[in-house]
Amino acid sequence: MRSPAAAPDTPAAAVAPVRWWRGRERMPGTLSGPATLFLVFIPFALGHYVSWLLRSVNAMLAPQLVAQANLTSAQLGMLTSTYFLAFAFAQIPIGIALDRYGPRRVQFVLLLVAAVGTLAFAGGRDFAGLAIARALMGFGLGACFMSAIKALTTWLPAHKVPSVQGYLIAAGGLGAATATLPVRLALQHMSWQWLMIGLAGACILVALLILLLAPTPPAAPPRPFTRNALVEIFGHPVFRETAMLVLLPHTVFFGVQGLWIARWLADVPRYGEQAIAWLLYLGMAAVIFGSIAVGQLTEFATKRGWRTLDVAAAGVLLFLLLQCVFVSGWRPAQQVLPVLFMLVGCVTGMEYSIVSQAMPPALTGRASTCLNLLIFVGAFVVQAGFGQVIGLWQPSPLGHYPIAAYQYAFALLVLIQLPGLCRYLLRRFR
Repeated sequence: MRSPAAAPDTPAAAVAPVRWWRGRERMPGTLSGPATLFLVFIPFALGHYVSWLLRSVNAMLAPQLVAQANLTSAQLGMLTSTYFLAFAFAQIPIGIALDRYGPRRVQFVLLLVAAVGTLAFAGGRDFAGLAIARALMGFGLGACFMSAIKALTTWLPAHKVPSVQGYLIAAGGLGAATATLPVRLALQHMSWQWLMIGLAGACILVALLILLLAPTPPAAPPRPFTRNALVEIFGHPVFRETAMLVLLPHTVFFGVQGLWIARWLADVPRYGEQAIAWLLYLGMAAVIFGSIAVGQLTEFATKRGWRTLDVAAAGVLLFLLLQCVFVSGWRPAQQVLPVLFMLVGCVTGMEYSIVSQAMPPALTGRASTCLNLLIFVGAFVVQAGFGQVIGLWQPSPLGHYPIAAYQYAFALLVLIQLPGLCRYLLRRFR
């Protein structure tokens, strides 16, 4: 006897089963809490962990890279920031692929690409070879956060997404923390080339975990990325308002955190490599706890009627005030400034959950990757431009740049972030 057909107006996503690699079928919403943790959150969080580790590792490898390839500060900034540029240009095709093929398949393939780029970086000998390999790494890691967001918004209720996103960003912070003191300790026992080979193996391992464990959500109806889709995304009031407030601070956080905080510690307070690694490790620990706290605070505030964007605005204000302390050159704060920069800067990641909850389900992947495109193009400009500004000053015989170079660079960053915050405050309190 044939089963009754679904009603014609029933959405495909509501009736399509989820197929796992073992052939089992599940309907959306049937995953238990532990299953969501072990099959969805942990595999994708490991991908985000590896992404942040590889994004931040150049801060510890900078002395070796400068010595091997004879890099200037401008070349070092350009080399490290090619990750962001490739990451950014990968976002639109990744968004289309996430909405069409699902995060499991997309993340598996791209992590293998990242492994190839990491191996190529280990074999690089000059600026051009290292830059091409770094760009391939950025392309391959371009889906780590977005695929996790896509998977979590598929399997979690909407009110849980901000707090779980905080845990996801904390996993990334743990990866960045691993790129500090643990990497410094590892370099005492192996060359940086063998370290990168090991990280390539980690990319392959995480790719296999995602392929074997993660469930495949029902495929969304194909929706081409047309000009109308772009207009719908960029014209959405929540997307515009969020981008104008949080976008530039987020680019500053990514661009400075991944390289220039370490160089600032070496040039301004003149700390040694071991002290720099320790302070960066504390800073990444601050990202972990700060990300969890931001998620919990956001959930607490929204239950009491506050908009998520209001919480983000308060965080952006604190972030700008902190950068003003860098501009002032206040010596008593030099030890705690990098840690506070990491702690407060993690609030800039809130725009992903704001945008993903405001968009239609069929556009969440593409909307998030459009946001990522803008963020990482900006991070490329910030990271490369910061090096260009510092390069206007002559380094000392030991290779240290003067404090004035960093003061001017941070002052420029503050000036480009101020208009977005001022516009938000005027609209909010008018």
